[in-house]
Formats: sequence, structure tokens, C-alpha cells
Amino acid sequence: MKRDFTWVQSLGILFGTHQLFIGAKKASTWDDSVDRLSIALDGQSVYLPEAEGEKWQSTSLDVSITRSRDTNAMEIEAKGNFKIKAVVVPITETDSLIHNYGITQENCFAHLDLSFKFYSLSADVTGVLGQTYAKNYVSRAKMGVPMPVLGGERDFASSGIFATDCAATRFVGELSPSDLTKNFDYGDLNCSSGEDGPGVVCKR
Repeated sequence: MKRDFTWVQSLGILFGTHQLFIGAKKASTWDDSVDRLSIALDGQSVYLPEAEGEKWQSTSLDVSITRSRDTNAMEIEAKGNFKIKAVVVPITETDSLIHNYGITQENCFAHLDLSFKFYSLSADVTGVLGQTYAKNYVSRAKMGVPMPVLGGERDFASSGIFATDCAATRFVGELSPSDLTKNFDYGDLNCSSGEDGPGVVCKR
């Protein structure tokens, strides 16, 4: 049986009428001093000096981007909507030997290590990850199956990174307050990652 290894190389995030792109640039060999993290908001690239703590703030939106390390790590927050921590990491030679990933000298498979915090979600949330946040979600995965994914190309494939034409799409732009899960009672969360406060936290 052939295995397909999957890593997240880029994200296209729609919120309101805006588009946020987060991506890991391809690298043949890994050098952590070289920044491989790419971010764009509404088609405009965002550049920050390569120093921990450097911050970019949108002049028209409540969106901020902060470097959490000199290179390859940023925190992106849309106030009242979401917070994303994105780190670009490689597949190491050791990982490749252990798991038979087949890493070559031409590509170290730089990819995104992500954590999410959502401040408000639609009660009708769905998607590969999103479905697990639905108010009455019950997993249909077979117990003991490693890394199960509920759904596949038929449900979740779209024509582009910002396209909303997949079968499971729920995106309608701005939501009315009655449609948001912030009206549900979520307790405060404290995680070892450092995230805390009201909301929903996920690390994948």
C-alpha cells in the first residue's frame, strides 16, 4: 500500500470581504536564519524586519502580524475573529529515515506548523477541521484509526486557494451576530502552548 504524506504548505483564509494568505516557501536545504514564511493580506505582501517582536498593524482593519522569532514564526490576529500562530519547519533527515518520507537534497518539504484560536464561529461550521467545532459534533471516525479524516475530495476540494466552490462551503462573508457560536457559552481555556481566555483553541 502506498502512503501519501500530507503537510500544510499554504493557507487561504477568507474573513468578511478580505483574503489572508499564509505560506511556506520551498527550500532545498534548511537554514533557520533564512525566512521562509510568506504572508499577504488582500493581495498585498506583508514584510516585517527580521527581529523578534516586530509588528505590522493594518491601517484599515483590526489585523496585526507579529514576529514571534527572528525568522519563520509569526502570530496573525484579526481582532474578535481569530488568532493564528504559524511556524515554518522542515522535515529533518532523522524524521525522513524514521518514517520513510523520502526527503531529497532538492526539497526538505518546508511546511507550516499551525495553531488556531477562534473567537467566533458559525453554528453551522464544517470542513476537515471545522466540523469538529460544530455545536452537536459527534465523531464518526473508527476508534483506533491513526489521523482519521472525515470527508475527502468530493466534499472539500475547491478550484483555488480562495475559492468557495467546494461542496461543503458555508462561507457567506459577514455573519449576523445570531449566527455566531460566540453566543454559546465556552469556558476559559488554558493551554500549555500559552493560549488562554474564552474561545476555541486547536493545534494541528
